[in-house]
Order: sequence, then C-alpha cells, then structure tokens
Amino acid sequence: MAYPRFSAGDVMDISAALLNDPAKAIFTYEAQIPYLTVAVQELEEHFEQNNLPVTNETSAVIPVDAGVTLIGFADDAPAPNLPDDLIDIRRLWYSQRDQDLWLPMTKREYLPHYLSTSAVGALTLYTWNNQEVRFQASSLDNDVKLDYVKPVFPAIVDENTILSLINGKTFLEYRTAALVARFVGENATRATELDGFAVFGSDRATSIANKGKQSIPARRRPFRASWRRRG
Repeated sequence: MAYPRFSAGDVMDISAALLNDPAKAIFTYEAQIPYLTVAVQELEEHFEQNNLPVTNETSAVIPVDAGVTLIGFADDAPAPNLPDDLIDIRRLWYSQRDQDLWLPMTKREYLPHYLSTSAVGALTLYTWNNQEVRFQASSLDNDVKLDYVKPVFPAIVDENTILSLINGKTFLEYRTAALVARFVGENATRATELDGFAVFGSDRATSIANKGKQSIPARRRPFRASWRRRG
C-alpha cells in the first residue's frame, strides 16, 4: 500500500468547497495558503505537544571526540551537530566509540560544578539549554544518539506541496476553511461552525494515533486552542 500522500491543493480544494466556492473564484490558492500554513502549524504543535508517534525520530550516530563538551546546531556550533529537524529531545544515549553498547544519559537542569575540573570516561549527564546539548568533557571518544521530536510537515510553498500524513487531512480542511471564513470572508458564524468540525477532526487523528500507545500511561491534552470562540 502506498504511503498516504496529499497536496496542499487537495486541502484547499475542499476548504473552498466548504465555503461554497468550489471553483475558487474568490478563495483562490493564493488567498488560502497563509491560512493553510497556520492550520499546519497548529496541527504540528498539537502532535508535538501530545508526543504522537508520527513526530518520533531517532538520530544517526553522532561522534563525540574526547574533550568535546557540546552538540549544537550547524549554524551555531562546531561539529558535532544536532539533527536539523530537532524540535525537542526525549532521550539521549551514549556508547564508547564504535562499541554500539548504548546506555541512557540523565538530563539535568545544570551540570554539577564539582565535576567541571576533571574529564570523565562516560557521558552520563547532560543539559539541554540554549538549544545546545552540554556535558562534561570525556577522556575517551564516545558516540551519542538522540530520540527526539521532529516536525511533520514541510513549509507550504504552493498548491503542489506534498503533505504526507496518515491522519490530519480533515482537520486541515476544516481549520483552513474556518480561518479563511473569519479573516477573508469576515464571516464569524461560518468560521465558528467550521472550527467545531476541525476539533472533531483533530480529536479523531489523536485518538487513532494514541491507540497504539495505550500501554504507556500518559495524560493527553485535547485540542482546544484559543481560536475556538463563539461568534
């Protein structure tokens, strides 16, 4: 079975139809793209907030030479670098260089100052501050890898941008239509009604994704963003 694929244009076609403009005479692709972008950002943040499986990723091995004390993004730090698509870190692992014997690292708000004067052999502690992973210098070469949260969608360039996602299309259609109705059509009543359908779409997508995680005890937050107001 092919991986689910739909384009930004597919979403905007339905959005326009929900606004009684299937020919897009008024609500063109160009008019809708900024609001589809907002809807995509909302859904992505909702998925990230609830740690849905579609946002989970594991990095490639990151070599950390002896004496190195941080891993940052390529634009801000020397090698080694964090993944470009990293949103947040769930877990860090370390192993001695090329041993492939992975042990978890423990996150701290600050590194203990009593360890700052000597090198260690194992990278057991780390901090995630200022968009950098920091740890005490090791006397050995090590490897690190991350379990992390990644973004789901690419930037919306035009109607041909592909949005590959198993669930979430219904939310994007209703939410895009609601934003367009409110800010382009200036129809608050229609926008509120469409927002209600968008909530149902988001709840379904979250519920389906969470069925595979029922053995993990966690409290899920329902999608009730500040935009859902009565007109």
